[in-house]
Amino acid sequence: MINWDAHACLPQHPLADFTPVRRLHAAGVNYVSLNVGADMNPLSQVMSVIAGYRATIAADPERYALVSSVDDIIQAAADGRMAISFDLEGALPLLEQPDMVALYAQLGVRQIHFAYNRNNSVADGCHDVARGLTPLGQRMVEAVNANGILMDCSHTGRLCSLEIMNASSQPVIFSHANPYTLVQHGRNITDEQIRACATTGGVVCVSGLSFFLGSEQPDANDVARHVAYLADLVGVKHVGIGLDICFQQPDLDDTPPGGFDPSHWWPASAGYSADKPPTFTPPEVWRELPAALRRAGMNDIEAELVLGRNMMRVAQQVWGAPEALAKAA
Repeated sequence: MINWDAHACLPQHPLADFTPVRRLHAAGVNYVSLNVGADMNPLSQVMSVIAGYRATIAADPERYALVSSVDDIIQAAADGRMAISFDLEGALPLLEQPDMVALYAQLGVRQIHFAYNRNNSVADGCHDVARGLTPLGQRMVEAVNANGILMDCSHTGRLCSLEIMNASSQPVIFSHANPYTLVQHGRNITDEQIRACATTGGVVCVSGLSFFLGSEQPDANDVARHVAYLADLVGVKHVGIGLDICFQQPDLDDTPPGGFDPSHWWPASAGYSADKPPTFTPPEVWRELPAALRRAGMNDIEAELVLGRNMMRVAQQVWGAPEALAKAA
């Protein structure tokens, strides 16, 4: 069995401590997608983070494996290593060039969404004015599909996410998003979006963030409640886990350079407050999830689907034989 965490964040710094990754592994996680940048991070910072993370992984090959296929993940698990790949949150680091997608793929990025809460020239953010997928965005979707990268719609506006899912030739995921019906937060997604994702063959991965779960101190039962709602709506084969734990390391300053304004990316009008930051489930919640899912009405096979097999299925299809990587091999 492979436990798959579809999204986690270390500091956006090349010297980030990987101890939290070891905590996830000790809690039973076999694969994690680590974020390497978002729309608020300039290209120089994103590339520095990728270089630093790759160096950390390469320096400890008995503990970590940078993977690009499901077979790599299975082998890493058999070897007792944590399988890792990267994700990008937003299109600004793509510099409006679809060809940048292939470069990120070769550097280890296996998952991308196009807007982090706010609009850009490619797509809409969930906390901005709805416009829809732009013509450039259409080309970006094609580039993501062609390069065997998971097309993610987390943080994306409702209309735009529906248009991305319609445009994609491959299954689309939400790597960390919860049902709006349960918690009315702008980052959560509607039943329409959830059904559209399932129609692509994709997976909605439940976030462990307090704001989106509706619990100030979220635990495994809170996660399981959202999983159960999704499973009842679209079937258990379209549900996964992406706890979105942000591991803070106060000794590292990863503030984006250039006049970074947190209130722009997390606006007060959407319910964010600097005085009340979100809380996260601890990595150890992974040990409690199987029992919590059973309490929510799932059998062992259904729990295994949610905890990893569903995302393995989608990744196997999307990562299987990317056109650009095959040519580069």
